[in-house]
Amino acid sequence: MQDSRSAFNKEDPLGMDAMSSEEYASQSKLLQEFTNVPSIESAWLFKTNNEDRSTAMFSISQPDLLANKKRKYILHSHIVTHDGTMPLECHWSPFPIEITGVSAVVPSRSGSKLLVVRNGEKGSRTRLQIVNQSHVEKEIHVDQSIHGPLYTDEWFQGISWNHEETFIAYIAEQSPQPKPAFDDAGYRKESYSEEDCNSWRGQGDWEEDWGETYSRKGRPSLFVLDIASGEVRAARGVTKSISVGQVVWAPPSSSGHQKLLVFVGWLEHNGFQSTARKLGIKYCSNRPCSLYAIHSPFEEEPNADNASVGGSESVPASVATNLTPSISSAFFPRFSKDGELLVFLSSKRAVDTGAHNATDSLHRIDWPSDWKAEQQLSVIDVVPVVMCPQDGCFPGLYCSSMLSDPWLSDHCTMVLTSTWRSTEVILSIDVLSGEVARISPEDSDYSWSALAIRGNNVLSGNSTCNQAVCLCL
Repeated sequence: MQDSRSAFNKEDPLGMDAMSSEEYASQSKLLQEFTNVPSIESAWLFKTNNEDRSTAMFSISQPDLLANKKRKYILHSHIVTHDGTMPLECHWSPFPIEITGVSAVVPSRSGSKLLVVRNGEKGSRTRLQIVNQSHVEKEIHVDQSIHGPLYTDEWFQGISWNHEETFIAYIAEQSPQPKPAFDDAGYRKESYSEEDCNSWRGQGDWEEDWGETYSRKGRPSLFVLDIASGEVRAARGVTKSISVGQVVWAPPSSSGHQKLLVFVGWLEHNGFQSTARKLGIKYCSNRPCSLYAIHSPFEEEPNADNASVGGSESVPASVATNLTPSISSAFFPRFSKDGELLVFLSSKRAVDTGAHNATDSLHRIDWPSDWKAEQQLSVIDVVPVVMCPQDGCFPGLYCSSMLSDPWLSDHCTMVLTSTWRSTEVILSIDVLSGEVARISPEDSDYSWSALAIRGNNVLSGNSTCNQAVCLCL
């Protein structure tokens, strides 16, 4: 009887035939070629002393197959424009700089400072670094007793510098509640040590998470950092039934004293027809949500209760006010540069019908210079839901993200990336008139994405299934 081992390739330790071996080699080579193509995560455009020059900063990533992680890099380019008389010039830095252990980078409004977020792993502290143009200006270590890692995903994330660049608001995991301790006599009220072998710790109250990529993450909560003192405080007046995300600072009041935060809130009863479950949220646009406003925890108010995380000072406790009670969905809040308009997207069509995904709509609120919590605000439709689009015409809004600063220089025109049939296109929308225009080429088979805006210049990328991203201005 022939030895079965002779049927295998003696040079292949796994006993694969030559055809399978070549196939695996070909597929692995193709995988390596794909992973060598970097992805642009974010981009920013900064002003310079010359009007025809600007600096672009890119956050790019590349898979690290061996570590099963993403490598992150920072890349800079100096862009020179010539009023259309000469071709655009781009002067790239020689090499990208790898940033290890960094969860997010967020420049300030002026571009003079940079927040670097280093989320702690395995219970270690979160580090927040304030970097100026030459060195690390300050590093704040936030203990796990205050909050856990910051949310840096594309949905719950909200990292916002205030206008004076003295405070930073962000979303982080709420610290878990202390677990009860027990011994042979029952519940133990006094302090408990992990090294005490005569007692044991329970699991505490169960708290439902949002599932999908948010499994085992703490409830998204709002915090504010005072850069000068390094103190971190939690926002007060947000009920435990609300998960917070996408926070932005409201423009300063006319008196200059009022400091308001606007954020998106998702209730626990989040399913269709108020199902009492935290159903998956990341890939489902049919989850009810509203815009809320609340005072900064560092703003002093009369007759206020103590709301300090560290307990060092007495600061106000306010109650979050629902700004959009008349609409079932509101997210991606953005204030215009002049502070007179608050614009947001809505998936009310999906929420009201239960459809997994449906056409979005765009709305605005005329923001008063001295808004009060008891003041009712009217929600104005800018781009309504398109039910039956005609062939070749605007199909409606399908937006999965929005730039942190989507405004052109006229303060009333915003730029969005939206799905148009089988491709992504770039749209400009006049939020006063509701006029929608497609600014990416209509005869293009590429998918386009707006990356950053400065003045009336839109830094964008285009790509196809067989071509990597190409940058355009």
